[in-house]
Amino acid sequence: MLTPPMPAAAPEPPSATRHIRLTSHPGQGPGGAPPVRWGAADPLQRGPIVGTTTSRGQRNVIGTHSGSYGVYRALAVAAGSLTRGHRADLTDTAPTDAIGPYPPWGDAGKIVAIDPWGASVQTVFAGHLAQGYDIRPTIAVTKAHIHLPEIRQALAFQRLAIDGRILLDDASAAVTKIAIEPVWWLPGVARRFKVGEAELRRALFEETGGMYPELVTRSDLEVFLPPIGGQTLYVFGDVRALADPGITLTARVHDECNGSDVFGSDICTCRPYLTHAIEECILGAQKGGVGLIAYSRKEGRALGEVTKFLVYNARKRQAGGDRADTYFLRTECVAGVQDMRFQELMPDVLHWLGIRRIHRLVSMSNDKYDAITGSGIEVGERVKIPDALVPADAQVEIEAKIAAGYFTDGAVPDGERLARVKGRDLE
Repeated sequence: MLTPPMPAAAPEPPSATRHIRLTSHPGQGPGGAPPVRWGAADPLQRGPIVGTTTSRGQRNVIGTHSGSYGVYRALAVAAGSLTRGHRADLTDTAPTDAIGPYPPWGDAGKIVAIDPWGASVQTVFAGHLAQGYDIRPTIAVTKAHIHLPEIRQALAFQRLAIDGRILLDDASAAVTKIAIEPVWWLPGVARRFKVGEAELRRALFEETGGMYPELVTRSDLEVFLPPIGGQTLYVFGDVRALADPGITLTARVHDECNGSDVFGSDICTCRPYLTHAIEECILGAQKGGVGLIAYSRKEGRALGEVTKFLVYNARKRQAGGDRADTYFLRTECVAGVQDMRFQELMPDVLHWLGIRRIHRLVSMSNDKYDAITGSGIEVGERVKIPDALVPADAQVEIEAKIAAGYFTDGAVPDGERLARVKGRDLE
C-alpha cells in the first residue's frame, strides 16, 4: 500500500531566518544609548529608561517593559497580531494629575525600585523622543470611579455618607488611579537587601533559568526591568496632599490576594481588610484629609497561587486540622520559606509620592510598619481590622499573625505559643 507523500514544509517566515544578536555579546553595548545616572535630580542628567526592542543599540537597561506581559507581547509578535518594533503613540497620554518632583526623586538611597520620572517621559524626555529614542512610560496616572458592595453597605449602615466629591450619588468613589511598573537600579536593590551586587545579579540570573545573561555579563547596565507584576495606587482626595505632613493621610499597603480580594474566599482577611481600609480612606478624605491604597502584585506572599493552594490543603489535612501554631510551618514545608514579599522595596512608592508622614496606617503587619518607618517615614496611629470583619475560617490566620508579631490592641499570646508560631519549636 502506497503512502501519500508528506506535504512540503511551509517556508519559514523572514523573521525566523534573521540573524539573532545576543545582547550579551561584545559590541552590543549601549553605544547609542543615553547613560543612566541613577539618583540625579535633573531628569536630563539622570537620562531616560530605554527598554524597548526597537533598536538594540539604544537600549540602556536589562529586560523589557510591561513586566510579565512582555511574554504576551512576544506571542503577539510571533502570531502576527503585533507589528515587530511597534512604537506607542503617546498623544494625550500624559498624567491627569501632576506628581512631584519631590526630594527623594534625587536620592539614590530612597528610590531604587521604580523610575521617578516614569510618568512624565512625554515631556521631560521630549528631546530624546524627537531624536528617535523609543521611550515608554513606566507609570500612568488617570481618573476613575470604583464601585464596591462594601461601600453601599457602609452607606446603608450610615458609616459613610454621600458628599458629591469623594462619594458620588451612585455610591461610587472618585479616585486617582496610578499604575506602576517596577524599574530596579541593581546597585541600590543590592544595598537594600544588604548583599553584594554581583551576588544579586547571579541569583537573578540563575533563578530565572538564565533568562537574562546580561545580568552577569553586562555590569555596565545597572537598571533591570524585572518580569514581575507592579503596583496600582488608589488615591482618595487631592494627590498633592499626600506630600503635606500637615494633612491627615490614611493609608494601606496591600499585597495581592486574588482568592479573597476578587472572589471573596474566607480563609484569610485580605478583602475585608482592604475594603475596611477603603472605607477609612474615604472617611479621611471627606474630613479634609487624603487616602491611599497601594496595591502590590505579590500573590500568596509572593510564593504564587499554586503554592498557596497547596499550603491550604496541607493546613486543612494535617493532624488536628488547621492550627495557628503550625500556620507558618505548613507554608515553609511547601515553599521552603514563610514569606517572599520582602517589604524592603515597598516604601519606594511612598517616597515617590512625597509622603513624609502616615497619620493612620491601616495595617497590622510588623514587616510593613518596620519597612516604612525604617525608610524615614513617620507613622502615627495603627488601625487593626475590626474583629467583626474577620471571617470564621480566617481566625487561624489572624491568631498566627498576632502571635508572630502583628500589631494588635488586644491580647497577645504567651511566650511559649509565640515561639511555636514563629517556628522556633517545630517538633
